[in-house]
Amino acid sequence: MNAHPPRNAPSPWIERFAPLVTPGGAVLDLACGSGRHVRLFVARGHPVTAVDRDLSGLGDLVHDPHVEAIALDLESGAPFPLAGRSFAAVVVTRYLHRPLLAALVEAVAPGGLLLYETFAAGNERFRRPSNPDFLVRPGELLEAVRGRLRVLAYEDLDVEEPWPAALQRIAARREPATTL
Repeated sequence: MNAHPPRNAPSPWIERFAPLVTPGGAVLDLACGSGRHVRLFVARGHPVTAVDRDLSGLGDLVHDPHVEAIALDLESGAPFPLAGRSFAAVVVTRYLHRPLLAALVEAVAPGGLLLYETFAAGNERFRRPSNPDFLVRPGELLEAVRGRLRVLAYEDLDVEEPWPAALQRIAARREPATTL
């Protein structure tokens, strides 16, 4: 019997790099959905800013004192609402809105991480999303961080678990500020 992890379980990619996030550092979970990564980082002692157009998936986390829950339509065309804020980790999974990519990279604090995992070109063979507007192109996440963050790990692959999909993943760090 092949046991699949529950669909609301944290992404193994995010779990892999979570220990590298500065202890106690603020985390942004963009398009947080059910809050699977919000829960992961709160349990690790991080305050989390959780953003999604529908916060109902967060349940009791909406009232958690370690969670700043923001209901927001990220695709409304409004400016990025968290501009000027920085985070020890910016986490995005299963979501792509290209106009936000530069702002998300900019939101990574010195020494912080961008942890991004989303559907890639080729996913149309397996399931939704199949619209190219919602699928990262080959190397697109690498291009988004080029010259701004140091890539720790990158994958562009097909996976079978928890279901067949084409994914692109990146873990990248902003170099810490240096003092003279």
